[in-house]
Amino acid sequence: MRSIWKGAISFGLVTIPVKLYSATEQKDVTFHQVHRKDGGRIRYKRVCTQDGEEVPYSDIAKGYELATGEMVVLTDEDFEDLPLSSSRRIDVLQFTPAEQIDPIYFAKSYYLEPDAQGAKPYVLLRNALESSGQVAVVKVALRQRESLATLRVRDGVFVLETMLWPDEIREPDFAFLDEDIEVRPQELKMAESLISTMESDFDPSEYHDTYREALQEVIEAKVAGKEVIPAQEEEEAKPAVDLMAALRASVEAAKREREGASAKPKKTAAGKAKDSKASSKESKDEEKAPAKRKTRKTA
Repeated sequence: MRSIWKGAISFGLVTIPVKLYSATEQKDVTFHQVHRKDGGRIRYKRVCTQDGEEVPYSDIAKGYELATGEMVVLTDEDFEDLPLSSSRRIDVLQFTPAEQIDPIYFAKSYYLEPDAQGAKPYVLLRNALESSGQVAVVKVALRQRESLATLRVRDGVFVLETMLWPDEIREPDFAFLDEDIEVRPQELKMAESLISTMESDFDPSEYHDTYREALQEVIEAKVAGKEVIPAQEEEEAKPAVDLMAALRASVEAAKREREGASAKPKKTAAGKAKDSKASSKESKDEEKAPAKRKTRKTA
């Protein structure tokens, strides 16, 4: 991994120099826009709408459009004068229980690695934070933008998770919230039963991106010159007419699936060996059969 930022955690009078790394990466299959006829890459020119001339990067600035359609032009010098007090610092503001922070606030995750001279205070703060069961609420400036963030510990490393500001979270404004929708007790009980039946420990390794895998197979088939067979479309599920019947059927299906998985017999080593011998004997018998037919005399 390559560090994308260097700074320091500021914790009271303690300063811990750290390097910042992206903790996640997108595995999407990327494409280029190309000419269908010959596969040539499509290029775009930066053209000014006023004079129609192509504009070099050195002459490009940021513009803020007003409601009147007028444009306010901001240069690099304008951004340099902005007061980013937390620049190159991760300022610890407070400590709070993790469950008090709604996950909707989290934006992106980063790993923090200590510099050589900051290893001891890093480990000290890490151990203290981990034993407290809390997270640190911090303020940090990344890419000319100041953000709230949290510091937590994962696998012995600090994870910095940038957060959205409160005014960036949209309020859910949907009509059904104002409707008086009645839920019968037996329906609620059946729904709770379904949840209980499907309850399991979360193991992320059990899940994978089936769309990306299928797309990769299409690309590999194109490379190999094979014919690609399109996947059959699944019928769109229709809303259940009887909610209780749908919930009851879901509970029963989940139970059957779980019981079937647990009741599936496991073969012992002796059993596997027996199956292997039987398979070998069948194979030998098949090889002998044609020979017997060849020696049979005709009438």
